[in-house]
Amino acid sequence: MKKNTAALCLLLSLCLLLAGCGKSAAAEIPATEYNEKSNWAYYAEGEGRDVDLFLICPTVDMNEEFNMSLSDEMTKASFLGALNMERGLYEEQTRMFAPYYRQGAMKIYDLSAEAREEYLRIAYSDVSAAFSWYLEHENNGRPILLAGFSQGADMCYRLLEEYFGDEELYDRLVAVYAIGWPVTEKMTKAYPQIRPASSADDLGVVISFDCEAPEVKETFINPAGQKAIAINPLNWKTDGTAADKSENPGSCFTNYDGWISAEGAELCGCYVDEERGVVKVTDVDPAEYPPIVPGLPDGAYHVYDYLFFYRSLQANVALRIERYLAASALDAAA
Repeated sequence: MKKNTAALCLLLSLCLLLAGCGKSAAAEIPATEYNEKSNWAYYAEGEGRDVDLFLICPTVDMNEEFNMSLSDEMTKASFLGALNMERGLYEEQTRMFAPYYRQGAMKIYDLSAEAREEYLRIAYSDVSAAFSWYLEHENNGRPILLAGFSQGADMCYRLLEEYFGDEELYDRLVAVYAIGWPVTEKMTKAYPQIRPASSADDLGVVISFDCEAPEVKETFINPAGQKAIAINPLNWKTDGTAADKSENPGSCFTNYDGWISAEGAELCGCYVDEERGVVKVTDVDPAEYPPIVPGLPDGAYHVYDYLFFYRSLQANVALRIERYLAASALDAAA
């Protein structure tokens, strides 16, 4: 009997070991604890504001790894700097939350979309955990603005998919600024709560676009054959109506401290390429605005998406928040 029991225990141990071998990397990585303030780049910054911002960082990890380490202080400094570059669009209007998360490193974008998904799932597990913590401990029924650039925009879509099918939560959504990563018709059909913006002041919608020179035909962000759904960040139209550079109130180039290092009005105009669903930028020389991101061709203005249209976006954030708060006041009075 003892021999049989020992044999059964050995067999069970082998089965458990083999089962463990089949687990993904994501299953083996422990959860990030968002009750620890050290895991937040911003936590409730801007007390007294009427709307909360949940801001998600773009890709900054250039190391030879697949997911960012939260113990790498140098990369975390770049992470905070990238957030600081964007915060001026939102900080006057919102109380800000931004989690550190194990984002996919730049090298994952050399992989196929299917292969990189394993690492993006790890990234999103952190974003979701942070958002869940925020909802439970900080939201208290307050209006929410979601925002993210590039990989951060991708994470915004995933939050919409997981959380905002709930009607009560969706009613608290002011808007989603998911800039630099495409929203597609396939996504909107699968998740009706992903509603592309169609004007300057509609609510509960996704503001999305990525910028290119007119001659660019494809990038890994917007590959050939894919049609994204974009809105013009100057005239707020979704068709090909061009906005002249005279309609651009200010392009701002920011640094890692969040300061504006250069600013000028009427730098560029733009129009939506209706075939590809990207924003084509006019009046600038691609040689003066190199792509910077590995793998992007000349004329891919991805890193300038919000910088080219900084003041217009800043004003639009204020407009949508104003409209949301006014509508909420009317509902409360009814």
